[in-house]
Amino acid sequence: MEPQFRHMSIVGAQGQMGSLFSKRFRELGCFVAELDQPLEQEAIERALSKSDLVLLCVPVTAMADVLDKIMPHMDEQAVLADVGSVKELPLRAMLKAHAGPVVGTHPLFGPVIPEGFAPRVAVVPGREKHARQADQVATLFHEAGFDPFMTTAAEHDKAMAFIQGLNFTTTAAYLAAAGRCPGIENYVTPSFNRRLDAARKMFTKDSELFGTIADANPYLQETARQFMTLFSLAAGGELDLLASLAQWWWRNENPREDCV
Repeated sequence: MEPQFRHMSIVGAQGQMGSLFSKRFRELGCFVAELDQPLEQEAIERALSKSDLVLLCVPVTAMADVLDKIMPHMDEQAVLADVGSVKELPLRAMLKAHAGPVVGTHPLFGPVIPEGFAPRVAVVPGREKHARQADQVATLFHEAGFDPFMTTAAEHDKAMAFIQGLNFTTTAAYLAAAGRCPGIENYVTPSFNRRLDAARKMFTKDSELFGTIADANPYLQETARQFMTLFSLAAGGELDLLASLAQWWWRNENPREDCV
């Protein structure tokens, strides 16, 4: 099967996600030019002159600098796409920089995909007139073994404000508060240990990354206000109501039949 894009460049190809996509897209038969630091003009010009897709696998904080370096060498017809955890701000920057097709993507997984986890990829079209190119990018991910779906930048960022941003900030606040309780280590339960294990990497290795993602999400403050409104139910003693609202996540499971 002919791949959607014969020639592409991946900027940030030596990073974990860049390496993953370089490998997967090569397996499809794509020619992949790898670019990474230092981004030298000669290498950029050589790679981009033949590329019909340029995929930016760079931190959101590096987006402006990378665009400044690559845009003079991009073909107007080439697709400019990114891989990132926020979509509104990067898409705005790419649309301002490139008059051609622009597509935002967010793989909802890391470089190591857990067994049994569907590797979903959010795909956000830039301009309505370039919907076909967004479909091509989605098809590329599908052919590479991922599960793409179309969305909007606003829907994506609102969801990720909960999934990543609020998860980071509330876990940080919870563990910081718990750490002030004298002698708390003597009372750790298995369920609390599981929560610590789940949070360990977030705060010991990825704290700066999650902080940057949270800061770049325009919906985090609104999401935090929604959380505080619901959290006030606990302060008012309405734990049953709060617990019933939380059960939304398991709404499709069959209710447990009590033994008679």
